[in-house]
Amino acid sequence: LDRELLKPGCSVALHKYSNALVDVLPPEADSTIQMLRADEKPDVSYADIGGLDMQKQEVREAVELPLTHGELYQQIGIDPPRGVLMYGPPGCGKTMLAKAVAAHTTASFIRVVGSEFVQKYLGEGPRMVRDVFRLAKENSPSIIFIDEIDAIATKRFDAQTGADREVQRILLELLNQMDGFDQSTNVKVIMATNRQDTLDPALLRPGRLDRKIEFPMPDRRQKRLIFSTITAKMNLSDEVDMEDFVARPDKVSGADINAICQEAGMHAVRENRYVVLTKDFDKAYKSVIKKDQNDFEFYK
Repeated sequence: LDRELLKPGCSVALHKYSNALVDVLPPEADSTIQMLRADEKPDVSYADIGGLDMQKQEVREAVELPLTHGELYQQIGIDPPRGVLMYGPPGCGKTMLAKAVAAHTTASFIRVVGSEFVQKYLGEGPRMVRDVFRLAKENSPSIIFIDEIDAIATKRFDAQTGADREVQRILLELLNQMDGFDQSTNVKVIMATNRQDTLDPALLRPGRLDRKIEFPMPDRRQKRLIFSTITAKMNLSDEVDMEDFVARPDKVSGADINAICQEAGMHAVRENRYVVLTKDFDKAYKSVIKKDQNDFEFYK
């Protein structure tokens, strides 16, 4: 083995039994990171998302417009937002809207879940963070979407275990990478979480995540828009009045509404009908909205 090939940060192969160094691996990107890049554009459009008009506008200003009309920001003399945090209860459209933004640009879309950075071996997590940002720069313009960011970015504390210290090192590397690229690289970062209150303040400061967008539980108007968007593709009986379900006081997310509509359609299929009746929606509503309403206490 040529010792001259040994460089800091290089990957090596060890003997199966003795753990002796036997070879230096080529400096290729981790295959798991390469797989994160979507070969196909997400097929979600803004029209597929019911409601969320303000959230759509804010995300477009922060992510889509800088990638498609960057000269507007230059003429005004301001820097576009570097990162966006989307927060709110689960099932309220965060991931769907991130996909819609990617579908409306020519940017590469790189999606990763925060827990994927937590690896078995020490040092692997920070390396994966570096690889994700390197891949984004190589394929710019690009959008990095990190879902469930709270898995690696909770408020720091005096870590007592190796696992906790490794998670904090991953966060430090993420902060370093977000500081390390400028606006000319055309890389935008979108992060999503259900619990903004648990995130480290260093991640939330302006210059890293410049725009924070809340995705609340839908109100009556938003529920009406979501029901309308989903049922527009369904074959409903003339007797179906969606306003009855919109007016119900239960807390339901956009994902719940989608599940209700899908379940209503399944009831019709089960009875060999080609139209969905009011009773199908009644049964579906009762079966989906079984969960305790206290599930959403965190998100008030």
